[in-house]
Amino acid sequence: MHLAGTILPIFAIILTGWLAGISGYMPRELAASLTRFAYYVAMPALVFLTIADETLRSLLDWRFLAAFGGGSMICFAAVMTIARIARGASMGKSAMLAAAVSMTNTGFVALPILKTIYGQPGVLAAAVATVFVGAIMFPVLVVLLEIDRYDASRKLRMAPLIRQIATNPVILATVCGLLWSIGGFGLPGPVASFLTILGEALTPCALFAIGLELTLGELRERLSLYALLTMLKLAMMPLVVYGLCFAAGLDRTATVAAVVCAAVPTAKSAYVLAVEYDVEKPVVGAVISMSTLFSIVTLLAWLYLV
Repeated sequence: MHLAGTILPIFAIILTGWLAGISGYMPRELAASLTRFAYYVAMPALVFLTIADETLRSLLDWRFLAAFGGGSMICFAAVMTIARIARGASMGKSAMLAAAVSMTNTGFVALPILKTIYGQPGVLAAAVATVFVGAIMFPVLVVLLEIDRYDASRKLRMAPLIRQIATNPVILATVCGLLWSIGGFGLPGPVASFLTILGEALTPCALFAIGLELTLGELRERLSLYALLTMLKLAMMPLVVYGLCFAAGLDRTATVAAVVCAAVPTAKSAYVLAVEYDVEKPVVGAVISMSTLFSIVTLLAWLYLV
């Protein structure tokens, strides 16, 4: 009951956003602005505040990275290989299907949940996972999509990839936080309060925006494919990550954090790339919606298990 009482209010915010959208109480177009504020202002503030106050040793938990990051990449490679062999999909399509299963919404969903459960240590774990998704998985996916586009146009564009990584707000906040932590400067009280106020806005803005944009009508067309990918996202990936946590000997807090980061819905950044490259847009959008809907149940189940 304690876990349910902790997690369900978070999903209730998503439900509130969805009800506001379908009822017309608030325009769905507002979701883009809320998401932008959460990603470019609130999340960097919270990430910087958390990392700047930590020692370098606590930030470089290679076992956590090996468990969450390794599990993410194993699932990505497995789904991409199966899509290429079984379905004969192109590199771009198979990579996008793999992203729908393995790129998780660590920033907007896992971070608020772990912050509620564990406080600052939970925020730190989610921040590390978010940086892995943004600095490793996102570039890998872009490179594969660019190679697929190059096969058709014979023009490979690396400049946009480098620019996206260098200007990613979460990565910038992490780097600045690391430098601040290494310098041992400490945060003045007013600055810490300022960043805390901004960071606290992340949870309501991000979750409400997810609900406001959530649509269920797109789930009707290829329901069996959407259900399979959603099952892999919410069941297989957390299982793989949990196995790696056990193998790495992670403590209970780090294990729960890694599994939560793996068990949350598919990241919206995957859909952004699907739109940008015009690859599997309906599939990725449907998996995001379906994984958001069913993760209410599966995430609670994983939390009770671990």
